[in-house]
Amino acid sequence: MDRKILYSAMALVIFGLIMVYSSSSVLAESRFGSNLFFLKRQFLWLLIGSLIGYLVYKIDLKKLAAFSAPLLIATIILLGIVFLMPARNGSHRWLFLGPVSIQPSELFKLAMILYLAFSISQGKRDITDWRQLLYPYGFFIAVGLILIILEPGLGSAITISLTVLIIFFLAGVRLYHLAIFILPLTSLAAFMVFVIGYKSARVYDYLASITSPLSGSYQVKQAVLTLGAGGLFGSGLGNGHQKLFFLPYPHTDFIFASIGEEVGFIGLSLLLFLFYVIIWRGIHIARYQPDRFGYLLAMGTTASIFVSVFVNICVVTALLPTTGIPLPLISYGGTALVVSICSIAILLNLSKRKGMVVR
Repeated sequence: MDRKILYSAMALVIFGLIMVYSSSSVLAESRFGSNLFFLKRQFLWLLIGSLIGYLVYKIDLKKLAAFSAPLLIATIILLGIVFLMPARNGSHRWLFLGPVSIQPSELFKLAMILYLAFSISQGKRDITDWRQLLYPYGFFIAVGLILIILEPGLGSAITISLTVLIIFFLAGVRLYHLAIFILPLTSLAAFMVFVIGYKSARVYDYLASITSPLSGSYQVKQAVLTLGAGGLFGSGLGNGHQKLFFLPYPHTDFIFASIGEEVGFIGLSLLLFLFYVIIWRGIHIARYQPDRFGYLLAMGTTASIFVSVFVNICVVTALLPTTGIPLPLISYGGTALVVSICSIAILLNLSKRKGMVVR
């Protein structure tokens, strides 16, 4: 296997556990009476994700991909079931199974990548024909994205859309077909934001923060102040002050800011280097795959990781509106952690396939 990816992912996961505890201990103590509450749950999800990831690493991905269409349909059904569940923070994003909550949008993203890689790689599929692009791809993608937007989950819809576009581009879809795919999405987004008012406050806050980050929303202001407080070397692990009920979601969506405060610019640079290694090796693995399926699956998985990291950091640094995208392998969140580990397992699996030209 590609050990550079394995060691980088392990380092990120271990550091993620440390930062989840550091950034959530005060909140956990005040809300649940135990400063280890979030750490214990994250560690449990890590064990579950490691077990599932090991199975993904060992399995024949082509045999699994043969069932990708039913898996994709199953995740779309789950996206519909979430609307029968109680709302959390005004959103219907989770399935509640007793004490366990699952986020189907993360499962849909992984199933979509597997389905596209397998389906497009079939010889009978002509991806340059707009009719074959429209159905079944356009139908499945549209249904999934509409359900995610209605949750509402704009950030997830954006990351999935960008990942799909990258896969289509690499698969050889004509540029004007991609434009036809993009224009309705952007038009729909503009209509929902500026006419219906969907997430309009976040967009207007973002526009205000372009000239001055401190003119943006409360979350953006606190994230900028948190990053700035870290300086070059940070305040030290556990010594951050913004997690004391100033920075919202310091252990989930805005954990990058918490990290910046405690380990500074140097620590953030090392963190980004580890992500760079994973993305670099993912592209390397894709380049030397023996078939089109492996190439598209490796590039789609790598693109998904890159897009999630890019969007999360851009939100924290006030370059994008607040979207609620977790930082892969780092942020607190069960489903996101399991899917991130499975993504790494897919790359490790592909790195040991027979026919790989270069290790």
